[in-house]
Amino acid sequence: MTYFEGFVVAVPEANKDAYTKHANSLVPLLREVGVRRQAEAWESDVSDGKATDFRKAVAAEPGEKIVFAWFEYPDRAARDAANASMMSDERMMEVGGDPPFDAKRMILGGFDAIVEEGSGGGRYVDGIVVPVPTSARDDYAGLAGRNAKVFVEYGATRVVETLGDDVPQGKVTDFHRAVKAEPGETVAFSFIEWPDKATRDEAWQKIMQDQRMQHGGGVFDGSRMFWGGFDTVIDSAASGEAAAQAAPLTA
Repeated sequence: MTYFEGFVVAVPEANKDAYTKHANSLVPLLREVGVRRQAEAWESDVSDGKATDFRKAVAAEPGEKIVFAWFEYPDRAARDAANASMMSDERMMEVGGDPPFDAKRMILGGFDAIVEEGSGGGRYVDGIVVPVPTSARDDYAGLAGRNAKVFVEYGATRVVETLGDDVPQGKVTDFHRAVKAEPGETVAFSFIEWPDKATRDEAWQKIMQDQRMQHGGGVFDGSRMFWGGFDTVIDSAASGEAAAQAAPLTA
């Protein structure tokens, strides 16, 4: 299955255009080193939670919005090779050296896909982050796989569920702290892609009433799960549009 590098970033709202330009400028280089798809989505429907939420995850400050993003690779070896290439590429330092956000509070990690349902695409994304006991990996995969088929039935173009494989501890923020992970737990980074927000909103009304949906069933602590809705602003796999907009890179 696909290997994912997942990111959550706090970006000043005033820097939205600068962030989009910055991320777009990375598209050609990321493709060159082996990233099959780069997706970036800007906060649309993100609520505050009691225990955990996207804002707490990245210590968001007033006036900042959340970006939910990921890179896709065929496997971890390709991810590792890409990261090694980027670390030694002067162009990466030139383009990525002065990001329009506080990189110290960005959280990231590598994740193994356990469910991939549908083919992807669309203009709206539901992002989900969940603490999962490592002993319940198979139970979580079964639960997620059954639920994914329901999402697709109601209009989702793709459902991806992943579990942490290479998720580092950060000095300021990280995925483990984001879900208040306990000993023996890992982190699930998951998303649902939709054609648009209207389709997503209509679908969720029906999904919440569907008796087939299983909402945890004791597999994980739902009180520490958090989620939100995001508008896709960059999709490097979408009709070449991102590549056409990206600034050219020079050696």
